[in-house]
Amino acid sequence: MKRHALILLLPAILYAQSSQEVEITAEPTHHLVITNDQVRVFAVDVAPTNETLLHWHRHDYIFVTLGPTEIVNAVKGKDPITQKLEDGDTRLIPGNFAHQVRDVASTHFRNVTVEILQDEKLRQSQTKWDEDRSLDILEGGTKQILWIKDGIRATEFELQPGATVPEHHHTGPHLLVAVSDIDIRSDVKGSGPMSGPMPGQFKSGEAKWLPGNYSHTITNTGKQPAKFVTLEFP
Repeated sequence: MKRHALILLLPAILYAQSSQEVEITAEPTHHLVITNDQVRVFAVDVAPTNETLLHWHRHDYIFVTLGPTEIVNAVKGKDPITQKLEDGDTRLIPGNFAHQVRDVASTHFRNVTVEILQDEKLRQSQTKWDEDRSLDILEGGTKQILWIKDGIRATEFELQPGATVPEHHHTGPHLLVAVSDIDIRSDVKGSGPMSGPMPGQFKSGEAKWLPGNYSHTITNTGKQPAKFVTLEFP
C-alpha cells in the first residue's frame, strides 16, 4: 500500500516542484549579458522538447526571436497557448506575470529578452519620433520601423553585402540586436568609423548598448546578408 501511495503522490510532487516560481535572474535558460539603469538584457536558449522554469517578468519586456520556432506559452492562471514565431519577431509584452515556456520545435528556441527597468516612466512618455511605422526600400536592403510603444522605437534592418543605411540620427541610447551573424561598419558624422562602443562583428543573438547624440551610416561589410534590430529609447 505504501508503494502504491508513493506512486500516486509522485506526479503531484513533481508538479509542485515544476510550478515553483523563480525570478528571471534565477531561470537557467536566461543568461544576463547587459545591465544598466534602463535595461537588463538576457540571451535565452531552450533546447527542443525542454522548458523553462516558471519564472517572473516583473517589468515590461521586449523579445527578439532568433530563428523560426514553435513554443507553448503557459502563463500562470491561464490556459497554455501554442505560438509560432518567425526569425526576427520583435514584440513588447506587458510585465507583472509568471510563465513557463516549452520548446515544441525541432530546433532551439533562442531569443534576446530585454527587460525595461523604467517601464512605468516610459508608459507615460510623450516622445515624438521623426518617423512612425514605415518600410523604406534601400539600395540593397530594407529599413522597417516595426512599432513605437511606450516611447521606444523598434526598427529592423536587412542589408545585402555592401549595402548602406543612409545617415540617420540617434538622439537617445539604443540597443542593437544581431538577428543573423553580421559584419558591419558604422561611420559617424564628423569622426569617421566608430570604434570602441561598436564592434564590427556580431554573432546571432549578440547585443550592444550604444550611446545617443550622434548621426551615422551603417554598411554591411560582410559577405552574407545582415539582419539586425535596433531598440531606440527616449
